[in-house]
Amino acid sequence: MTSGTPYGNRRVAVAGVALSDCGRVDEATPYALHAQAARRALADSGLDRSVIDGFASAGLGTLAPVEVAEYLGLRPTWVDSTSVGGSTWEVLAAHAADAIAAGHADAVLLVYGSTARADLKAGRRTANLSFGARGPLQFEVPYGHTLISKYAMAARRHMHQYGTTLEQLAQIAVQARANAAANPDAMYRDPITVDEVLSGPVIADPFTKLHCCIRSDGGCAVLLVAEDYVHDLAKPPVWVLGSGTAVSHTTMSEWDDFTVSPAAVSGRLAFERAGVRPDEIDLAELYDAFTYMTLVTLEDLGFCAKGEGGAFVEKGRLLRDGELPVNTDGGGLAACHPGMRGLFLLVEAVRQLRGEAGPDRQVRKPGGALPQLAVASGTGGWFCSSGTVVLGRG
Repeated sequence: MTSGTPYGNRRVAVAGVALSDCGRVDEATPYALHAQAARRALADSGLDRSVIDGFASAGLGTLAPVEVAEYLGLRPTWVDSTSVGGSTWEVLAAHAADAIAAGHADAVLLVYGSTARADLKAGRRTANLSFGARGPLQFEVPYGHTLISKYAMAARRHMHQYGTTLEQLAQIAVQARANAAANPDAMYRDPITVDEVLSGPVIADPFTKLHCCIRSDGGCAVLLVAEDYVHDLAKPPVWVLGSGTAVSHTTMSEWDDFTVSPAAVSGRLAFERAGVRPDEIDLAELYDAFTYMTLVTLEDLGFCAKGEGGAFVEKGRLLRDGELPVNTDGGGLAACHPGMRGLFLLVEAVRQLRGEAGPDRQVRKPGGALPQLAVASGTGGWFCSSGTVVLGRG
């Protein structure tokens, strides 16, 4: 593969990525985690902060991203705060790449931070069972449609329609935990079994506790730049080859098919724009608030046919050394999930493509070569939105 294919008028590269402190972070504010991640990503890039003229953030502040940019001492001339749930960061990355390609910005910083776990523990907030009861949601809330129950209903439909089993869904949690075992930043690293997943307390049928993502603190940052800056980078660039976004529904009654997510659209667009096929992808970082999300996203991105996700996730295919390594850091099921995890997917994909994941969890192609192509796909709401980004090494 050459050093990337044209993306608009200018090629766009990932210059720097970083995590803030993650897991259990009791003595920091969300703003502090934003700043920590941003500083580390800038240091990772080798660029001076003066190059940043674009900024994207969501989820914090009354006037996001203005408040966060001010806290970081930035005065960007291009901003975005599109907020569509867990897919926010893939959507923001797509918008930023388009802006850089068109010449509207040269260097865009994407940054996120949350102390969701610490705030809950300290009583500064309560757990949210739903997104509220205003607008169209008012017609579902009285019937007990919690956030988790929406995913559970969709999973049950897939099981009914295609024969997907609880054991197959549990395999996703087991393999995520196995991938996390070699990740020193992962919150949970001890192995689990299918039986342990199935025997846990039921949260929303058919999901037991281990079918659901963890709650953590943490933040991360990604710096995207125009190709003009590549020669000044501290590390080889990872190129943004293509992206796609899509929205589907808000109310469950408007969801045409519970077994199809908007990744079926965003993925197709991203692969077409990148000029690659799903079978060329070396690793996938997928949003996994629940095990079913991983399964249906694999189908909708084209890694297996619709209805075959259950069989596909068996036999260790998602492990670091499996047929298609998925969520190589442990994902939201084991590594971290501080509220919106989409930006973490991009960080892990870039680290894997650079060969920086470490000897115990670095993905290798047959023969030992580093991976060339990765996909990061985020899901928002209850499969309400999707953003997919294809990345490649130079």
